[in-house]
Amino acid sequence: MEIIVNILDFLTLGASSSSATFSSFILIILMIALMYFFMIRPQQKQRKQHQEMMNDMHKGDEVVTIGRLHGKIDSINKEDRTVTLDCEGIYLTFDMVAIARVVKSSTAAPAEKKTASEDSAAEKAAEKPAEEEKADSKPADDSDAGEQAK
Repeated sequence: MEIIVNILDFLTLGASSSSATFSSFILIILMIALMYFFMIRPQQKQRKQHQEMMNDMHKGDEVVTIGRLHGKIDSINKEDRTVTLDCEGIYLTFDMVAIARVVKSSTAAPAEKKTASEDSAAEKAAEKPAEEEKADSKPADDSDAGEQAK
């Protein structure tokens, strides 16, 4: 509250007093600090997250460019900082900065599908011995015995 009063004094009286000069100096420092916390720092965090995403990209990842083109990474050239995308059979080369986001990794999806299919295969394998036990416990019919003799 005192700072606001000093600012008003400074604006109305001019820069003739030393307290007004000091309060204007504090005001400038305060504005720089606010600008840092509301503009510069969030932008730095966003840039850091984007750089980490760029470093984590691998061949086969599905990405979206800044032009909203969806494709799968075919190759990455770190020296030239370019990415070649496979867009349904059409290969396009982009700068790495043109990648807006990585949608998902296609290498992680088959691993999840594989574990799901392995789980279902294990369940089927567990069911087969139970079915075989039921078949062994059934009494043999005369018609089955005649067919086996033939």
